[in-house]
Amino acid sequence: MRVLIAEDHHVLARTIATGLRREAMAVDVASSGDMAERQCLLNDYDVIILDRDLPVLSGDEVCRRLGELRDPPRILMLTAAGLPEDKVYGLDHLGADDYLTKPFEFSELVARVRALSRRVTALPVAPLRHKGIEMDRSCHEVLVHGRAVELTAKEFAVLEFLLETRGEPVTHRELLDRVWDENLDSRTSAVRATVSRLRTKIGGSGVISTDTGTGYRLC
Repeated sequence: MRVLIAEDHHVLARTIATGLRREAMAVDVASSGDMAERQCLLNDYDVIILDRDLPVLSGDEVCRRLGELRDPPRILMLTAAGLPEDKVYGLDHLGADDYLTKPFEFSELVARVRALSRRVTALPVAPLRHKGIEMDRSCHEVLVHGRAVELTAKEFAVLEFLLETRGEPVTHRELLDRVWDENLDSRTSAVRATVSRLRTKIGGSGVISTDTGTGYRLC
């Protein structure tokens, strides 16, 4: 899941981002409305946590503009404006999908983000399969030749992406964009290390190949 936090209170934004990353979400942060809009046009986000009171471009205007996109992300408004009429305006007139007032419990925020993400794309009934590897995304289960394999959230997401491409190569940059976020330096070894651990868990060197110049693919 990839999330954008549009919040100009830097400490709060950093705290939320750190907490969501611990929940295995990829998180980007925007400190102004125009930055949030620009990032949404460049990246595909499942959920946006949007403060209504943003500089340059208000959160209300960002919400309106994103609602005009052909495939808009889900929007969770996070704001101190907690009167019933504020909530009605945000949900009915601005087009937000959910509304949470400050202060809030972090566990509730996580639950709401996950609930919104489930609405974005219905998970397919059929599992993903490739040469003895079977993934059931609805219950987060992976079988390799009938044997259950325990994967971390990042390993699961990498394998999911590789299964979706059906043996076609996936570049280092594509994995960064899909599974991690802009907080990760592209020069780090995180992708290679995750692929290496995943390769070991699902069958060794003959399962995932590393093609110089093209990326990673399932053999």
